[in-house]
Amino acid sequence: MKHVHFMGIGGVGISALAYILHREGWRVSGCDAQPSALAQRLAELGVEVHAGHSPEHVHAADLVVASNAVPPDHPELVAARERGVPQRARMQVLAEILGRGRAIGVSGTHGKTTTTSMIAHVFIELGQDPVVLVGAAVPTLGGNARWGEGRHRIAEVDESDPLFADVSVDLAVLTNLEDDHVAGGGERRQTYHADYASLRKATRRYAERAGRVLYNADWDELEALTRGLAREGYGFNRGRFRAEAVELDGTSSRFVFRVDGRAMAKVRLAVPGRHNVENALAALAAAYLEGLDPEAAAAALASFEGAARRFQTTGHYRGAWVVDDYAHHPTEVAATLKAARATGRQVRVVFQPHRYLRTQQMWPRFAEALMEADEVWVLDVFAASEPPIPGVHGELIAERLRELGHPRARHAAWGEVLRELRASAGEGDLILTMGAGNVWRLGRELVEDEREG
Repeated sequence: MKHVHFMGIGGVGISALAYILHREGWRVSGCDAQPSALAQRLAELGVEVHAGHSPEHVHAADLVVASNAVPPDHPELVAARERGVPQRARMQVLAEILGRGRAIGVSGTHGKTTTTSMIAHVFIELGQDPVVLVGAAVPTLGGNARWGEGRHRIAEVDESDPLFADVSVDLAVLTNLEDDHVAGGGERRQTYHADYASLRKATRRYAERAGRVLYNADWDELEALTRGLAREGYGFNRGRFRAEAVELDGTSSRFVFRVDGRAMAKVRLAVPGRHNVENALAALAAAYLEGLDPEAAAAALASFEGAARRFQTTGHYRGAWVVDDYAHHPTEVAATLKAARATGRQVRVVFQPHRYLRTQQMWPRFAEALMEADEVWVLDVFAASEPPIPGVHGELIAERLRELGHPRARHAAWGEVLRELRASAGEGDLILTMGAGNVWRLGRELVEDEREG
């Protein structure tokens, strides 16, 4: 039995790979500075999980896999090279796993986690028994990965990793493309593309390597980027696959799924927002292209409950509905707030900027997107292992909001926000924690106050 060791096994991407290789019969071990709940789940399944790092972890390994956040001079990687132990990047292992079946890979700046989860949900409900790897915990999967005996392998292919360009899939789903995870100025950073042109080039290469491309035809960037390839489009306004007669409310959505102008199914979703209609449309189109019945696929989607941290209910506090969302790009923030406003509640946002470089690049756009909220609390930047950038902080966003005329925008520390919400939350409020960092914990602290009280 070959032994693979994963560095950063607590991460959402690495832990999914570890789970699948464990199910394939590998001896799997891993380490992380602070093992997460995902790592603990692996430990319960028999994976050897270490807290902390040590060169000794790689001594018996046949292969070492590291997340792209691990620097090449890390002592474990150095020890592996000295011993002649082969190394693989996260995306290379994902490519190998996908190559062992009929692969559907979902990539794009926004919506890829939910779209992947929706596709997986449809295939599972329709008895296809797929292997699945996704970038969040999903209730129907029982985690962020699923083992199956079917021929399909469905995965989120993260465009933030430049190596995604070399992943080959049978059906590449492209949800959209924007300037996220772009360093700018040609600067080289471990988890960024050098510039937007590099991201576009990588996306084109990923699309070229696919057997077929399913792309969001309403997104002009993708319309141009996929030209000349074997492709099918989906959208509200363009493409072979359309969502029409869309109806939205605060907790759900409905639409008609059309193919080549013909109504194929009426769709009802238990998740809100126009962006989720778009995600569902991609999922139904993918299922159709893979030969699944569209009415059965639509019926399956009705029971999809969403992915973790995607407009997910945390609980309630003094009558206020507490919701958490992973939105960390201005476009995502705007889409989430549009769904929040449809609830008819007073929308009170606690926003945590994610990464210093992204905040430096996008703080004015974040402020514009956040103008839709009735109240905005901006926390300090969640670093995500990045060093601070002088002058870049949450106050930039809050100050810009006030300049734009927002009457209730403040930059505040965690404790102050909690105190204010505890004192003022009430019936009719929607308290929305938003960001890709640990802001979800603030909502949980608030809800736990209610339970303890």
